[in-house]
Amino acid sequence: MTVDDRKPRAEGENHADHHRHEAHGHAHDDPQHAHSHDRTHRPHDWHSESYVDYWIKRDEDREDERRPRIRQMVAMAKLPHDAPIAALDIGAGYGFVSEQVLHAFPNAHVTLQDFSALMLDRARGRLADAAARTSFVLSDLTDPAWVNQVGGPFDLIVSAIAIHNLRSTAAIAACYCGVTQLLKPGAPFLDYDLFSLVGGIETHIGLMQEAGMSRVSRAWDDGHAAIILAHGRRTPG
Repeated sequence: MTVDDRKPRAEGENHADHHRHEAHGHAHDDPQHAHSHDRTHRPHDWHSESYVDYWIKRDEDREDERRPRIRQMVAMAKLPHDAPIAALDIGAGYGFVSEQVLHAFPNAHVTLQDFSALMLDRARGRLADAAARTSFVLSDLTDPAWVNQVGGPFDLIVSAIAIHNLRSTAAIAACYCGVTQLLKPGAPFLDYDLFSLVGGIETHIGLMQEAGMSRVSRAWDDGHAAIILAHGRRTPG
């Protein structure tokens, strides 16, 4: 299902602009609210300072509740605590998930990818104490060039409540192919998302396998959101 199948365009907004508003991939870690948001048909506007500030304030009010869930996900990577890893956060938003990666791996360098310059600006402020360990990349997941823009390869890739915003199964499949290209052999990809909104979790597991990822499994599922754990291609032999 495409974006326009689910959400009407605002008056005067063309198809391309609406697609860019919705399909960049931006984290929002509240499954119940995300379902409600989809029903209300309110379009995201990640280029509006007031909208971004509203979104961040709402998420910040729930951080104590969200933090254990995200730390649980990061722990599933099963990487050494002191490893000097290179990590990528897809749809990083204002940096909450990246902050948990930096906490779990004090020698990590995290690249934050997002479509919203305003969100990345907020992330820079939030993670100012870790400036030497962070990079920020403004890119659109619907543009194949995003894969080259973020650098890599990576020892760990994470994403939280972001990739489903691409809406289209084909666009999500292309994103997973990009993730496969960016993962080091055997490196973990942890995707916490609302898979039921676009095809269901088994569809996404299949798309990751088709993209070339190995050891793809349902790591956690509460009936609304779920975590898929996958790994980069294994080297021959």
